[in-house]
Amino acid sequence: MQIAKDKVVMINYKLTDPDGQVLDSSEGRDPLAYLHGRGNIIPGLETALDGKSAGEQVQVTVEPAQAYGEKDDNLVQQVPLSKFEGVDKIEPGMQFTAQTQMGPRVISVTAVDEANDMVTVDANHPLAGVTLNFDVNIVEVREATAEELDHGHVHGPGGHHH
Repeated sequence: MQIAKDKVVMINYKLTDPDGQVLDSSEGRDPLAYLHGRGNIIPGLETALDGKSAGEQVQVTVEPAQAYGEKDDNLVQQVPLSKFEGVDKIEPGMQFTAQTQMGPRVISVTAVDEANDMVTVDANHPLAGVTLNFDVNIVEVREATAEELDHGHVHGPGGHHH
């Protein structure tokens, strides 16, 4: 069976950056299961897997525009330290969930200026602006259940749990 819209696809994958550093991998876990054509994985990977079948190996390089987007400098801003109530010490690398006009977003602290009581935060996805290299092994392709189609995602091992 070929990968097409509304098929359930199970993949083992390794994701590396342009320097070959492993960013994510399914190694040691169940394969990732997703509903094809529903935007559950990044567009560039979904396009590369379209029409493929179980047992195939796929290597694909996905440019930022087809992954997590380019870095948006407007999403980097300084906020007063007082906004971080209840946190003892704010340090670069910390991540928080913030309510924004686009819904909840993960923001990363990139710098702390204690002298001016300001914190620099970045609401870009951590992989924004990064070219991604995927090494994918397609494990299984199957029909989706009516419930999976209705919910827009896969249920069971490797999928979504309510």
